[in-house]
Amino acid sequence: MVLSDKIAAYLSNASWIRKMFEEGDRLRKIHGADKVYDFTLGNPSVEPPEKFRDELKKLALNPVPGMHRYMSNAGYPETRAAVAEVLAEQSGLPFNASHVVMTVGAGGGLNIVLKAILNPGDEVIALSPYFVEYGFYVDNHGGVLKVVPTNDQFLPDLTAINEAIGPKTRAIIINSPNNPTGVVYPAEILTGLGDLLDQKSQEFGRPIFALSDEPYAKIVFEGTQVPSVFKHITNAILVTSHSKDLALPGERIGYVAVSPKINEVDRLVEGLVFCNRTLGFVNAPALMQRLVAGLQRESVDIAEYQEKRDLLYNHLTGLGFEMVKPQGAFYLFPKSPVADDVEFTRKALAHNILVVPGSGFGTPGYFRLAYCIDKEIIERSFPAWTALARELGLKG
Repeated sequence: MVLSDKIAAYLSNASWIRKMFEEGDRLRKIHGADKVYDFTLGNPSVEPPEKFRDELKKLALNPVPGMHRYMSNAGYPETRAAVAEVLAEQSGLPFNASHVVMTVGAGGGLNIVLKAILNPGDEVIALSPYFVEYGFYVDNHGGVLKVVPTNDQFLPDLTAINEAIGPKTRAIIINSPNNPTGVVYPAEILTGLGDLLDQKSQEFGRPIFALSDEPYAKIVFEGTQVPSVFKHITNAILVTSHSKDLALPGERIGYVAVSPKINEVDRLVEGLVFCNRTLGFVNAPALMQRLVAGLQRESVDIAEYQEKRDLLYNHLTGLGFEMVKPQGAFYLFPKSPVADDVEFTRKALAHNILVVPGSGFGTPGYFRLAYCIDKEIIERSFPAWTALARELGLKG
């Protein structure tokens, strides 16, 4: 065996998202790309904002001396200061560059945080449905993932979280706007969670952190506000990337920001920087750090995502599919009309529709659609959805 037993087992249960994406490649070769409707991957089809291209051209034509050399492992001070300025405005807290570490995307950010705070056997709570990679990240650093279901509106159930917290609990991962549901957690729930974590931290004699994974924070609709986690939770650590809000997924640029209210915050940041280096990320990409410094208030066109959400949501609910209407991100998470959500994905495949079963997010009985694809693909898929609904006996 060339692989460890653990990795071999992981590969045999590889991500449903990737499995379905690869199935899409196979179908496109058979039927042609225009006849395959792939809703599997959260890979934005939109382009970065115009200001990004302007800044890229400016930097290419006027290079900064030494811009490709080594830097502080935490990232460029000016980039971290630009991030901190916006966080201070949003939270009212005294953020500065020392509270920010630039990272290789949100995945890199979560890994350095978990490496820094977990002892072997420590538990990390995830709220289902959840991004499946969380489990692998926690396992990477000797932790144990403990899954707690959300309520029927996909909001955190504080009673269930309270029951799940014990002496080994070290953190809870929250993700709002959520992947895969698009639900945004309101301020009152974050306040309740903050109070609960304060109480439990005191009871067990060590901080329980809230790791807020927020790559979709700027993709919200109809005036929805994403509350600043720092206003509501004492031991809050924000992890994010610019993959979605600036449509830069391939550039792997993000950051970790820690609340100034955390006890021994400087020591925590010191640990994050150490883990950034020793896990092999070392530092976030230099060119992207320079570019995103001036783009902290920029975003892709949210109206375009809302139009796609409404197109797909209205068509599917009109056919009889049931779902919570998302307030943000670019996913729908309908109930599966078939009890077995994996079987439903097979039935959808027969119509060249590719979706991800809810089992891949720890919530069987649902399926996820990523509508960050071209509008024309969504519209071309409508006859296939109509035929699928008719086959399943849905009453629109």
